[in-house]
Amino acid sequence: KPILLQGHERSITQIKYNREGDLLFTVAKDPIVNVWYSVNGERLGTYMGHTGAVWCVDADWDTKHVLTGSADNSCRLWDCETGKQLALLKTNSAVRTCGFDFGGNIIMFSTDKQMGYQCFVSFFDLRDPSQIDSNEPYMKIPCNDSKITSAVWGPLGECIIAGHESGELNQYSAKSGEVLVTVKEHSRQINDIQLSRDMTMFVTASKDNTAKLFDSTTLEHQKTFRTERPVNSAALSPNYDHVVLGGGQEAMDVTTTSTRIGKFEARFFHLAFEEEFGRVKGHFGPINSVAFHPDGKSYSSGGEDGYVRIHYFDPQYFEFEFEA
Repeated sequence: KPILLQGHERSITQIKYNREGDLLFTVAKDPIVNVWYSVNGERLGTYMGHTGAVWCVDADWDTKHVLTGSADNSCRLWDCETGKQLALLKTNSAVRTCGFDFGGNIIMFSTDKQMGYQCFVSFFDLRDPSQIDSNEPYMKIPCNDSKITSAVWGPLGECIIAGHESGELNQYSAKSGEVLVTVKEHSRQINDIQLSRDMTMFVTASKDNTAKLFDSTTLEHQKTFRTERPVNSAALSPNYDHVVLGGGQEAMDVTTTSTRIGKFEARFFHLAFEEEFGRVKGHFGPINSVAFHPDGKSYSSGGEDGYVRIHYFDPQYFEFEFEA
C-alpha cells in the first residue's frame, strides 16, 4: 500500500530525493515547495516565498541547500534545514529547470522563451556573493533554436545535458559555454532527463511516446522504451537494470479516458531487453514525475492529481528474474 502525500492543491511538476534518500522534495503548479521524510511520508516543512507555479527543484550533495525555479520569474536558494531563503535570482521569464553541480558550489538554471525574451542557461558560482548580489551570472548561454525543457548536470560537473522542445539533446560546456555534442533521437519535446546513480548514462522521457537511454559523455543512443502515450518522466533504478516510466496523455485530454483503462500507471521496463515487466496503478491522471529512492527499495510518483505516492517494492520484486 503506497504512502500518499497530500501537500499540494495543483498538479505536481517535479519530485526529487536528496542523495541519501531520507528526504523527498516536491513542487507543483502552486507556490508551495514541500519536503517530506521519505520513510513514513511525514511532512518536514515547506519553503514559502514563491508567488507562481514552481517548475523545478534540486538539493545539493550534502542536503544543505535547496534550489527552486518558478514561473514567477525567479530562481531561489533555500537553507534546507531552516527553510530560510538565502538568495533570490530574478529572471526575465519563467525558470524551467535548475540544478546544483556535484560539488554544490555552482548552480545552473534555464529560462523559458516567452514574452519576447530568449531562452538562456545561466551559471552562478555560490562561492562568489557578488554574483548573487548583482544578479550577474558568470556565464549565460543563449539558446536560439528551441527552448530547453529539461536539463541536468553531466558527470564531474564539466557540462550540462539539455533536452529541447524540438527533441534535440545538447551538451553545453560549463566552462566555455559552447555546444560540445548535439544529437536528435526524439521527434518531439523532451519532458525529463534523469541520470543513473553513477552518472555514466541517462534516460530521457519524451512527448513522442518513448523514453531513451543515452551515454552521458558521448550522448550515444543506447536503448528505446516504447509506449502508446506521451512519457512525462523516466527514472533509472540505482541497483537493478530497471527503468520506470510515468506518463499519460496531455492534461487537457484527461477527461476522455476512464481511470480503469486509464493508462495512468507507472510502467517498469527492463533496461537491457527494452521489455515491459510490470505496472503500478494509482493516480487519477497522468504521472508528471517519477523518482527511484537512492537505495532502490522504493520509488515515488507525482501526478496531475496533485498527489505524490511513495511505493515500497514487494519482496518478489527483488527476487524477480527476467526470462530472456
